[in-house]
Amino acid sequence: LVIQRDTGHHVAYTTREVGQYLVVEASIGVIVIWDKKTTVFIKLAPSYKGRVCGLCGNFDQRSSNDFTTRDHMVVDSELDFGNSWKEAPTCPDVSVTPDPCARNPHRLSWAQKQCSIIKSSVFSVCHSKVDPKPFYEACVHDSCSCDTGGDCECFCSAVASYAQECTKEGACVFWRTPDLCPVFCDYYNPPDECEWHYEPCGNRSFETCRTVNGIHSNISVSYLEGKRASARRDAVPMRLGTQGAGGLSPPRCRVCSTSLERQKESGRGRGPQEAADQPKTGCLGLQTRPRS
Repeated sequence: LVIQRDTGHHVAYTTREVGQYLVVEASIGVIVIWDKKTTVFIKLAPSYKGRVCGLCGNFDQRSSNDFTTRDHMVVDSELDFGNSWKEAPTCPDVSVTPDPCARNPHRLSWAQKQCSIIKSSVFSVCHSKVDPKPFYEACVHDSCSCDTGGDCECFCSAVASYAQECTKEGACVFWRTPDLCPVFCDYYNPPDECEWHYEPCGNRSFETCRTVNGIHSNISVSYLEGKRASARRDAVPMRLGTQGAGGLSPPRCRVCSTSLERQKESGRGRGPQEAADQPKTGCLGLQTRPRS
């Protein structure tokens, strides 16, 4: 997406945290949503429908023509599509798409076992609404790719992507457990002051300032999973975030943490070789005591 603007023209934007995501909202009708790990979403205002092109498609609600090349031809090959949008004509075309599971065969059985949750009864309420097959295949692909210590990060992000699409279609799935891609909220609660609540399917009553610094958006992000904070009325008043964010947050409350973040904080993450030689059988959280 390339948006032309006058030289020297400043695009106003705000940043805020919604659930586990960082949301950057620009005054030109573009929202970038980042899970602070491996996933980025770009959302556009309705006024852009049918007016964009590129690797993200043309935003006309028709997936059949998303692989439209720079020359306005619809192709079936991912390589042909991707190569057509390379920035520098002097760059060589990509001729082969690497298969991470073939490159890391020791990861394949683990990835298939872990990712099977997408096709399991856990997500049965969603299967008729969102086809699990492409998400399962993407999960296996990504999980095979992460063989240098980030195995859980790729797997958990892949499953979270499917869960998010289910939420958009009205199928709320509580798939995280203390033993599978857990999110820790109570761990960070200051006693008698704040309460973090994990919402797997977002919270449509989540308070947010819809107009900040002249930016107004009707693009909803209330479906995003993650923490939702509430504070005792007699303890911590609600106020605007300190970084110009649109969301409301108690100033002394801390964020929720994933198991991977807990590993990084505690210094107990595994080394690359250990992760490559011994893939996990489950993506578990660490049993760490809360800080004083």
